[in-house]
Amino acid sequence: MKEIIKSVHITLKEEGELNEIEHKLVAAAKEATFRSYAPYSRFHVGAAVLLANGEIITGNNQENCAYPSGLCAERTTLFYANARYPDVPVKMLCIAARDTSGEFTKGPISPCGGCRQVMLETEHRFGIPMQVMLYGTNGTYFVNSARDLMPVGFDSSSLI
Repeated sequence: MKEIIKSVHITLKEEGELNEIEHKLVAAAKEATFRSYAPYSRFHVGAAVLLANGEIITGNNQENCAYPSGLCAERTTLFYANARYPDVPVKMLCIAARDTSGEFTKGPISPCGGCRQVMLETEHRFGIPMQVMLYGTNGTYFVNSARDLMPVGFDSSSLI
């Protein structure tokens, strides 16, 4: 038997430690929560991506009474960015959420498995890691790659 240990490096930054572009991404993701459509869960999620060309693209969760016909903020954002700029890599993704009380979550929220899979595919598509920012009012987590969120992920090498 062989034991395999995989670990992830997470950096926690307080608001005052964010650089200018990180502040912009957090602000864009937070603002996107106000455009989400979440009448059922009342959990409003926004995402913002920084593309390699400097563009910032946002998206949000879109619910549907016929579960699971809705779509998460992360996938909405990545699909829109890839549709609008199909040849431009995603450098960073920031996720923010407001809870059922309407307040931004204290702790960073984490993407679901489906979103993690799309994040992995986006990294694979462009051949570069995408830094992920998980915003919370108590601080923002930074991971260096979507792979860090899903260390034993499914990718095209699994198809061979």
